[in-house]
Amino acid sequence: MTEATFFAELKPFIQAVWEKEGFQEPTAIQTKAIPAISELKDVIAQSPTGTGKTLAYLLPVINKVDPDKKAPQVVIMASSQELVMQIFQELQKWTEGSQVKGASLIGGANVKRQIEKLKKHPQIIVGTPGRILELIKQKKLKMHEVKTVVLDEGDQLLVPEHIETIHSIVNSTLQDRQALIFSATLTERTLKIGKELLNEPEVLTVDKDETIQSDVDHIYFVAEPRDKAKILEKIARLDNIKALAFVKDIGEISVLNSKLQYKDLPSGMLHSELKKDERKSYLKDFRTGKLNLLLATDVAARGLDIKGVTHVVHVDFPKELTQYIHRSGRTGRFGAEGTVISIVTEREERELKQFARELDIEIEKKRFYKGQITNGDY
Repeated sequence: MTEATFFAELKPFIQAVWEKEGFQEPTAIQTKAIPAISELKDVIAQSPTGTGKTLAYLLPVINKVDPDKKAPQVVIMASSQELVMQIFQELQKWTEGSQVKGASLIGGANVKRQIEKLKKHPQIIVGTPGRILELIKQKKLKMHEVKTVVLDEGDQLLVPEHIETIHSIVNSTLQDRQALIFSATLTERTLKIGKELLNEPEVLTVDKDETIQSDVDHIYFVAEPRDKAKILEKIARLDNIKALAFVKDIGEISVLNSKLQYKDLPSGMLHSELKKDERKSYLKDFRTGKLNLLLATDVAARGLDIKGVTHVVHVDFPKELTQYIHRSGRTGRFGAEGTVISIVTEREERELKQFARELDIEIEKKRFYKGQITNGDY
């Protein structure tokens, strides 16, 4: 089935949302994945952040849901509560005007309320693995009609602490079910486990989506480790900024956030040890522009689609090239302009230049002068 025929065969309610959203061409990963999923193949797909991965699996699975069957037919899993809610919002958008119903099941939320949701017979379940397995064990979530299982940001799910739970969930479905793994990065380990878990999967990779042209500048500042906070403070004072700053240590995030707030700079943070309501509040304030700087760990920010990020800041330099690509992909999405800022020590500067050579990008050394970014060496 070609991509063109697939779009012609989408149910009218999905086509209506496609037109309403003003989409033109499908992205590279959508062009590759949608026909394969429609043909009921198992799929492992890797594509960078911001290339339309969610719709690449969501549209074909919604399309084949039977609205007359009042039982779960699709189970989508994601590692964080925020990502689950983001996928669920997309699901609600794309099932508007149809008989297809969804439910979100996340850890930390009221179980009784979630059981009530299941009594309304949703066909698509989006949830965190722990809560999904809990409800399967309680026999509240019945898996005998489930035809498709999706692991979103699969390399975050197929880690030692989750793998047993994932196996239990996948094994609770019928043998002839379809399984899909989507991820922005794909490690050898994830690929190996994925191939064991899935049935002769088709492996689809998109290194760079040529359908999405972006205009991103890569710049850096050199600072001693203890002075990185001062540079971050100056970045937070820039006009019209919406910056996502990556820090590897949860304790350090809290310290930086306190320093910024003490200076009356509107910042927030995102990490796994925050309470659910705090995370939700910080994310909402960042999305709406109440906060112009969000400090995050790689895991907490994984898969989240935050529109209009003008700057990505590497406060702690990424350990690997894929991490640099993944973080940097948060800005300049779908053709928008963006700036990637690395705050590096002299040793890290050498690593950054090596990354730039491998990625074939230009990086420029900058400094601050009277609160504004200016050119380089000094």
